[in-house]
Amino acid sequence: MLLVNLSLADLCFTSTTVPRLLHALLTGDRTITHSACLTQLFFFLLAGNVDSYVLAARAWDRYVAICRPLHYATVVTLSRCLVLLGAVWVGTALHSLLHTVLTAHLSFCSNHALPHFYCDVYPLLQISCSDTSLNFLVALIEGGSTVLLPAVCIVISYAYIGTAVYKVRVTGGVRKALATCGSHLCVVGLFYGTLVGVYLQPPGQLDTRGRDQDLVATVMFSVVAPTLNPYIYSLQNREIKASLARLFMVNRN
Repeated sequence: MLLVNLSLADLCFTSTTVPRLLHALLTGDRTITHSACLTQLFFFLLAGNVDSYVLAARAWDRYVAICRPLHYATVVTLSRCLVLLGAVWVGTALHSLLHTVLTAHLSFCSNHALPHFYCDVYPLLQISCSDTSLNFLVALIEGGSTVLLPAVCIVISYAYIGTAVYKVRVTGGVRKALATCGSHLCVVGLFYGTLVGVYLQPPGQLDTRGRDQDLVATVMFSVVAPTLNPYIYSLQNREIKASLARLFMVNRN
């Protein structure tokens, strides 16, 4: 259930940015209407925040599986997952709607170009001709807390997992824990490693950051990370592992 929603969020992530990027590269048309930009902003924020909260829910799932394995079936129930995921989608939709409405009230200068290949909060604030102090404040406080809350949940979950694995000290325990959590840790590192560089920055640094550095971070965050997630999680499947092993053996021979 959690992986289905993570895949859905990744699909929404790439579908929001990649088609428009390919259209611009193939046709040379880099213009976008005001309504299309706001729509892209809403779904981009929605997919990104659903991704982060589902990753936090996945960390809780791994914590229960490792630290309370006998209670897993009674703790991680279908009804509880449905309530959790419903709250995630509704909460992130309200978060995205808040930033979209605040951005919709801004005015933009016609001689300014968006310094990114998709519409996002900070790039739009950079080219706005209106007073953006309220938008910056909401983006830093509300947006920052939205990013930090699931990250803190993930860190706490893995702190408990690490403590439990250390206390047990069973032969192969660390290997089993890594096999259980390895793919999730890779996805978390890829997601948050790029997200921090894009969003958690003081407003005064926006003009001094290099555009090339911003572009690399945003491409990694919005295109590379959600595209790689299904492949990373699929490595947990034994049949896929066996197929990859046979493929490498054939290539060697």
